[in-house]
This record gives sequence, C-alpha cells and structure tokens, in this order.
Amino acid sequence: MEVSNQSSVIEFVLLGLSAHPKLEKMFSVLILLMYLVILLGNGVLILVTVSDSCLHTPMYFFLGNLCFLDICYTTSSVPLVLDGFLTPRKTISFSGCAVQMFLSFAMGATECVLLGMMAFDHYVAICNPLRYPVVMSKAAYVPMAASSWVAGGANSLVQISLAVQLPFCGDNVINHFICEILAVLKLACADISINVISMGVANVIFLGVPVLFIFVSYIFILTTILKIPSAEGRKKAFSTCSAHVTVVIIFYGTILSMYGKPKSKDPLADVKTAVRSLVAQKCLTQ
Repeated sequence: MEVSNQSSVIEFVLLGLSAHPKLEKMFSVLILLMYLVILLGNGVLILVTVSDSCLHTPMYFFLGNLCFLDICYTTSSVPLVLDGFLTPRKTISFSGCAVQMFLSFAMGATECVLLGMMAFDHYVAICNPLRYPVVMSKAAYVPMAASSWVAGGANSLVQISLAVQLPFCGDNVINHFICEILAVLKLACADISINVISMGVANVIFLGVPVLFIFVSYIFILTTILKIPSAEGRKKAFSTCSAHVTVVIIFYGTILSMYGKPKSKDPLADVKTAVRSLVAQKCLTQ
C-alpha cells in the first residue's frame, strides 16, 4: 500500500473474497456465465428492435435503451469482479476506481428514470389510447430517453466529483469486490457530511420520485384495465404491463436488498447480492 499519514492514496485494495479463495473460481464461473447471457440476450433484443421496422415504437425504443443500459451497467463492474477473482492482483488505481463508480452510478440513476418513463408510456397507451400517437410521437419519446441518460450522467458526475475531492490518507482497503461508493467514502479522512446529504437528495430524486410516479401511473392503469368489458381486452392490457412491472419489482427489490439492510462485514454476502443483481439484469432478457 503506497500510503502514508501525509500522502494521498493512489490505489485501492479490493478485499473481495480474499478470505474465501476456494469460492472465487466457483463464483467467477457463475458470474461469467450470467454475464454472457446478459450480453447475448440484451444484444439480440437490441438487434431485433433495430432491424424490424414494425418494432420502431416508443415501447420498444425504451426497451432497446433499457437493454443497452443493462449491458453498460453490468460491464461497468463484472470485468473488475472477475479480474479480482481470477488474478492475484487485488488493486485498482484511484482514477480507475473513480471511473468505475461513475459508470455504475450513472447507469443506476439512468435506469431509475427510464423505468419511470416506461411507466408513463404504458399509462398513455392504456388510459389515453386515442391520444397515444400524438403524446408519444418520435419528437417526444426520443428526447425523453435521451434526457434519462443525461440526468443519470449529470447526477453521477456530481456525486463522483464530490467523492474524488476528499482526502484519502489512511487505510486503502475496500471491503468489497468493486469500488462501491459507500465503501469508498468510509475510507476518507475528512468529513463526508456533504457527500451523504448530496446522495440523500439524489436518492429522493432518482429513486423516490420514479417509484412514486410508477406507483401512481399503475393505479390509473389498473383502474382503467378493470373497466375494460372484455376479458380478452383485460388480458392483453395486463400482458402489455407485465414485463415492465416484473423488471421494476426485481430492480428496486435488488436495490433494497443491497442498501436497505444492515451491511454484512463478510464480502461473501456482497457477492451473493451481486449474483442476485445479475439475475435481475438477466430477467430482462427473458
């Protein structure tokens, strides 16, 4: 560790599964297989939606964005995890850690906003079908998707900029297998109150608001579906929303399992959570 009491940390040590070396290869194979499935499944969905002109609709445009985002999301962390499991090197440079945190944070925030916009798309399609071609025109849904990427990137830029300005002059061992921002902030030898407040505000905006928006949208959607006289019409409407609802439940359920419970000191628990997160991404390809 190239640190001293008066010098800055230039690299971090990722503890990972150092205490469970026999499990590293098993988890690396499992995570690699799931990662390949995510790449293949989402890649095929993107290719199909781009090549088939019949699928050039708002719903499939948002779905294509979500597929690409999931590829970026997992790619921002899985290679680092596999590198830590399969090679003796357990370190990552300060700049590399910052980039990995930025990508993960940006993709997560973008997905939250994108899921909210997909809920709006379903709301208009089911509750106001006659106005759907006007409300969800190409001039509307393309900027909507683009704004979700911009918002996620801007939020991540703010959070990571605040994090990298902190002095790291003590311990540089991260009790995690990736550069998870909360684990990194714990190593700062300065007050992180501003970071905590900033992340709290971001969580309200990028987690709380989209969840509330999705919840309210589906109250109106459910009310409208129950008013449909034909059973076939209700079935079709439910099937339209089922995939989105499933992704929302799994995505936010994974976030709650990662951050809504007391943190374990055993990195093995974090790996299990990561596997559940990969399962959540894999479910989108089904």
